[in-house]
Parts: sequence; C-alpha cells; structure tokens
Amino acid sequence: MKRMLWIAALLLAACQDQTTSAQGELINQAVQAQGGAEALRGLTGLAAKGDARFWEPGQSQVPGGEARELGTATFEVTWNLAEGMARTNWDRDQQYPPPAVKLNYTETVLPTLGFVTDGTGSKPMSGIRVATHLRELERASPRLLLKAMDNPGSLSAMEPQQLGDRSLPAVSYAEGGTTFVILFDPMTHLPAAIRTRDDDNIAGDSNFDLVLDGWKAAGAAQVATSLSYRINGAEVARLNYADVTPNPAIPADAFAVPDAVKSAAKPPATANVPYQWVLRRLFLTRFLDSDAIVYPDGGEFTLVELAPNVQHVQGGTANNLIVAMKDFLIVFDAPYGELQSRWTIDAAKAKYPGKPIKYLVLTHHHMDHTGGMRTYVAEGATIVVPSQALEYFEKVVRAPHTVVPDELQKNPRIPVIYGVFENMTIKDDTTDVRLYNLSAAASATAERFANPHVDGMLIGHVIGSKLIYVTDLISPRGPVARSDATVAVGNTLREFNVKDTDLTFVGGHGTTAKQADMAAALTEN
Repeated sequence: MKRMLWIAALLLAACQDQTTSAQGELINQAVQAQGGAEALRGLTGLAAKGDARFWEPGQSQVPGGEARELGTATFEVTWNLAEGMARTNWDRDQQYPPPAVKLNYTETVLPTLGFVTDGTGSKPMSGIRVATHLRELERASPRLLLKAMDNPGSLSAMEPQQLGDRSLPAVSYAEGGTTFVILFDPMTHLPAAIRTRDDDNIAGDSNFDLVLDGWKAAGAAQVATSLSYRINGAEVARLNYADVTPNPAIPADAFAVPDAVKSAAKPPATANVPYQWVLRRLFLTRFLDSDAIVYPDGGEFTLVELAPNVQHVQGGTANNLIVAMKDFLIVFDAPYGELQSRWTIDAAKAKYPGKPIKYLVLTHHHMDHTGGMRTYVAEGATIVVPSQALEYFEKVVRAPHTVVPDELQKNPRIPVIYGVFENMTIKDDTTDVRLYNLSAAASATAERFANPHVDGMLIGHVIGSKLIYVTDLISPRGPVARSDATVAVGNTLREFNVKDTDLTFVGGHGTTAKQADMAAALTEN
C-alpha cells in the first residue's frame, strides 16, 4: 500500500513538472521572441510618443449597438521600467460627451502613490486610480514575461483562450494580487494579448484584454507599438507609439513628488478596486477621483425633498428620484452599481417604512444610470425601460457577476422587465406618475424632435407635484442653455400635451431647474 502511494506521488509530481515545463516553455519562447532575457533585463526605461483613440460601449446611441467614439489624444510617456514608475503627458481632444473640450494634463504614477498635474497645479490620485494605473503599467510592460520567467512558481496551466476567431495557447501568471492570462501567437511566439477577468457594472464577468501588435526594435529588445484595449472584444482604447526610445536619459526630478501631494497622497488601494469604472470613466473624462467612487471624499448621498412623498437622491455623480405612492415606491435610475443602489433602497425604506420598491424606471441604457439595476431585481422590483432597450436589458440583467458577486448573484431571482413603447401611467388614489418615451414622440412627428443622446429615453412626470425627471438632456447646474437636447425635451412635453407652465425639472445629474428660468431652452424656435 505504501509503495502504491509512493508511486502515485511520483506520478503526480512528474505530471506537475511536465505542466510547469510546458508553461515555462511558452514563456521562454516569448522572451526569446522579444529579444532574449538579457535584452529585456537591459531595457530599464522607455520613452514614447504617440496618439490614442477612445470608445465607450456603455454610451452607445442604440442599446447594445456600436460603441460611442469619445475622442482622440496625443501623448508622451516617460517610463522607468525597472522601478515601475511612469509619467504621461496627455493632450486630449474630447468630442463626447458634449460640449467638445481640449484637455492637457500629466499623470505621474509611482509604486506608492500617483498625482495629476494640470494648469491648476498637482493633486494626489485616489487609491483606486493609483491601483488601476499600476496594474495597467504591469500589463503593458515589455518586461512582464521576463518577470514570469523569473518566477515559475507563479505560473499555472490554462486551457487555450479565444481571441476573436483564434484559439491561442495561454498561461496564467499571478503578480502582485493580479492574475494575468497571457495569450501567445503560435507563429511568432510573441504575446498576443494580456488578459484579466474584470467585473463590469453592466456586462458582469468580462475579459479585459490588451492586444499587442506592431512589434519593433527598442535597442536589443522587441516592444509592441500598437496597444488595443478591449472589453469582451469591444475596443475601448487604442494607443499607437510613433517614436520609441529605449533607455532614455530620465531627468532626476522626472518623478519628483510635490510637497502638497506628499501630505495628502494615498497609497494604492488593495481591495475592491472597480478597475473598469476607473479606466473607462477616465477615457470618458468623467472620472470622479475619489475612493468613495461616486461622491467626493468626505461627501455623502442625501435625500432632498422636492414635494410631499418625492425625494431626490443627490450628492453623487448621478441621481435617483424616489416617488412614494400609497402602498409602494417608484425609483428612477440605478446609477453606478450596487453601492448607490443599496444606499438608495435602504434610505427609501427608512423614509417610507412598509412600502416595497415596486418599480425601477430606467430612463435609458447608459452604464452610469443602469449599473445598479440588478440590486433592484434582487429586491423584487419590476424594471421599466424604453421599449428600444427591452431586449438589451433582458440580456444584460442575466449576465453572471461572479468576479464581484452582487446581491442578485448570491440570491438569484427571475427578472421582470417591461418596455414602454410610447407612454405609461402608474397611479393610485394619491399619486399619478406618467412616463413618456422621447424617441417614440419623435417618430410620431418629425426627425428634428429626435433624441440626440440615445435611441429611447423615458421622461418621468409626477403630475400633482409638477415635477419632470429627465436625465442627460437637461442636467441643471446653473442656467440651462438652449440646445438640441433641451428642445427635444420641450417638443416631447408638447407632443404628450403637458400643459403645465410651472414645472420643475429634476436632473439625473445636477439638481433642479424651474421651467420659468429655462423657457427659451425648451422652445423649438
């Protein structure tokens, strides 16, 4: 018996050695294809200039449609590969969301902190932003496979991985709390992509890939000059290096930390980092640099009573509206993710005890207003959406969320989703709430009434309180200027015969605005 166990142990060890050897061979071949270990060890720094483009699938015009192009940029990066530090100067031409804007700033990241410098000075990055940048520097480093070769105990076997229409050999490499899945081109032996499994607030468990191409010499080493970042195959960023300088002379003060930053600097977050939110809000230039994620450090959500039984959730980057009916509650929008949804649900229950949330109204499909919808499904709420987005939501609400398990993942429930084609009324003895589909109104009249933001958007009208809840088309933060978006809202209200002249517009972003103060913005001429 002991002899049999001894033989089994030997066979198991031999199999493990073969597995380790196979993974090591993939890494060794890739290192050789990149110029060899000595060449990579000698590549201690990199300077590059290039251009970039950005897209966001969660801001598409059509639900589930083509990703929205956000803008372009040029950049210059100085990268100390040996020390894991980088400074990137960005010159961005951001076209979406409107209005178009040009931005110039510098991101400096060290292993212990990060800061952003613009025309107003230098400010420390949030811990989640530092952690995200450090992970992405590690992913893109030409020396990643060299580190994997030097740490064979961190390698694990992987099944072949799909990249587009190709099935590629792969190896798993654990580094600094992150598991990178490295996919290899079997013809060149070079790394084809570096993958992580990320949580996306809409898509759930997702492949986030850096696809590498355009390999060129940098001294004795080979580096990729085309870097394409993709979430579940959809491109969200593309960086092209036009000029690459190996081992540049880096000034002694290149990574100097200003005193003002030192006193307030935050270390990289070590847990609960919402990588996709950080990256893609940065691409969108709408990232709130706060470890509270959706409200400023030191801030909080608050309930602002707009009328009896109507509360506006303010304080975050996007808002909710809570309407208390006689026996139940209606909530508008589910910004960000479970964090805000949980707060809003708990606050609503505390404010109106004994009243369940019966309906969640999602104004449109964009990720910053819908990422927390699954929390409401877990509460048993019926989800009400524009009819244009019905199939989209039926699909995404069922996406698995095991990377970061949410309440619905832990306690599954069959979702109930209802699409509003033109309009819908929810009423009882106390309150009358009407929903208007802006795009439906446009198709019934003229193209000029169409929604410039998205195909299919619900506007909420709390009749007795004379409140109009509208997202994105009007975001009250002071005077509201006339635009195609505001005119579309005005035309929709006229199409649905809303005759009140003393309405209050309640923003999905911002606060509120009186109709009397923005009458010109709502008129067609």
